[in-house]
Amino acid sequence: MKQKNLLTIAATILILALVAAVAYFAWRTNQAEEDRQQMEQLQQLAEMDKLEMQNEYEEFARQYQELQTQINNDSLTAQLEKEQQRVQDLLEELKRTKDNDAAEIMRLKKELATLREILRQYIIQIDSLNHLNQQLNQENQNLRTENEQAQQHITSLTTEKESLTDKVAIASQLDATGIHAFGKNKKGKETRKIKDVKRMQVSFNVSRNVTAQTGMKSLYIRITTPTGETLTQGGTFPYENRTLEYSIRKDIEYTGEEQAVTVYWDVNQTLLAGTYRADIFADGNRIGGTTFSFE
Repeated sequence: MKQKNLLTIAATILILALVAAVAYFAWRTNQAEEDRQQMEQLQQLAEMDKLEMQNEYEEFARQYQELQTQINNDSLTAQLEKEQQRVQDLLEELKRTKDNDAAEIMRLKKELATLREILRQYIIQIDSLNHLNQQLNQENQNLRTENEQAQQHITSLTTEKESLTDKVAIASQLDATGIHAFGKNKKGKETRKIKDVKRMQVSFNVSRNVTAQTGMKSLYIRITTPTGETLTQGGTFPYENRTLEYSIRKDIEYTGEEQAVTVYWDVNQTLLAGTYRADIFADGNRIGGTTFSFE
């Protein structure tokens, strides 16, 4: 009986041990599965974290490239290129880093924070420079506008001066008035018969003109025949970018006051009847003229 009880106790203990062993095995199996799932989750998180860091590095590189297109400063461009290359190098290091290398990933994450601050400073600096450039461009535009306005004003003043000069030049021109031209016979009397004409006389007044330059002036009288020929001895004078022949030259001292002038042309050739012209020139201008006829 006693032996039977001992066997029963031993069997019970064995059964309990088996149950405990099975329970422990089941617990270990479940714990291992939980550990595996946890490791998979950690691996996925590490991969996602690494991928996110790669995206940030690539975005930084893109922003550095974009900043270089917004400036025109060789020194600053060189600095941006250097920082962009640094980002590219760190990105390559990150790609080579294993997902379970926590220390290296942590170091690269700290580098990422440093790069973020450096990039922010460059953005602020470039924005400030661009704002300053906009102000300078606006100031330059204002200066160009003011310069154009000044040039227009100068042009206007020059035009006004030229106009005034032209008006003064016109006002200062001499004027011949009371012009009377006729022929004289050998007795010195006026005649209208061409066969009796021995001398031609042209009389006129140089009008008073206080704006004209005073001093010695040469007057040129040009007598032309009915056929358009000039009665001349070969003398010429300048007129409107060319030279004309004159019949008589008379030098006077002009004082600005009205002055009477009489000149003569001695006839030494056969003349035709018809209408003649007498034109008077001074200072390169035609100052008067008249016609006269002979039978």
